[in-house]
Amino acid sequence: MLLLAGTIPNKEQPLIHGRARIDKGRFFIDDKCFPVYRGTSSMIGAAITICRHQGVDEPYCVVAGDIGRGQGSRLIYKFLAENMKALNPSVCCFHYIMPDLVLHRELYDVLKNIQRRPFLIADAGYMYIAKMSGLADFYDLFTPDVGELAFLADKRSPHPFYTRGFIFYRPEDIEDFIFKAYTGKNAPRFLLVKGAVDFICEDGKIVDRIDKPDVEALECIGGTGDTITGMVAALIFSGCKPKEASYIAAVANRIAGSLANPTPATQVLEIICCIPEALKRILKEDFKGNRKPAILYEGEEQGLSCKLKT
Repeated sequence: MLLLAGTIPNKEQPLIHGRARIDKGRFFIDDKCFPVYRGTSSMIGAAITICRHQGVDEPYCVVAGDIGRGQGSRLIYKFLAENMKALNPSVCCFHYIMPDLVLHRELYDVLKNIQRRPFLIADAGYMYIAKMSGLADFYDLFTPDVGELAFLADKRSPHPFYTRGFIFYRPEDIEDFIFKAYTGKNAPRFLLVKGAVDFICEDGKIVDRIDKPDVEALECIGGTGDTITGMVAALIFSGCKPKEASYIAAVANRIAGSLANPTPATQVLEIICCIPEALKRILKEDFKGNRKPAILYEGEEQGLSCKLKT
């Protein structure tokens, strides 16, 4: 099972959980529908699209409303702590969930004692609590943007708001941020850093950089980082190795963005709809061309070891 958890900005939304599907621009959990826009809904929409394309089960989602006061986030923590063993997912992706040290510790205690621990991915608010709690290296993959990476790099900061100013004066020095995040034990084994250049890291080493296609209009479209997180989670669930899944998600997001012919008015759903075609182009162009991605393991022939559907 692929388990996705996060909040949406609707204070009236109670906790809801179940299998998710997408139809006519909205995603559904059971009979409850949600618009697909930035944040958790964008992550879920991208993950559903990948799961459908790969022919695997659509994700099981846990969603609650939260506008920054923490009620919905607390409901999610408690549900996950009480039901994680019964759900028994193989991949978990935690997204916009407000930091709560006590409830996070309760969920951590459950996860560390599961017989078959799932592959754990964190983005946004949940990545903050993973670092704040000193348990970042318990997780397997973080998907920060550059600002979030700066927070991981600052070992003294308990929250991104308090990231020391000197880091913000050198935002282009991504490699130094990555080094600091790992040496401070504030990063898991894998990092997928999202930005003008996407960086894939393993154990403190940069193993690949992705900068093409360069679609500048994507920078101002909300949700385009969340789609990467959803895609990488679904690709790992479908059988891809983490480095491969990170590479495919980063490249597919860029290609899908290009296919959508984006403007600042473009909605993220238009990009999500282009993901299947983007995956086909990766098979046709990137991996059957001259470029051998650095992520491929030694001894493998040029091409993907994970099986993308055509």
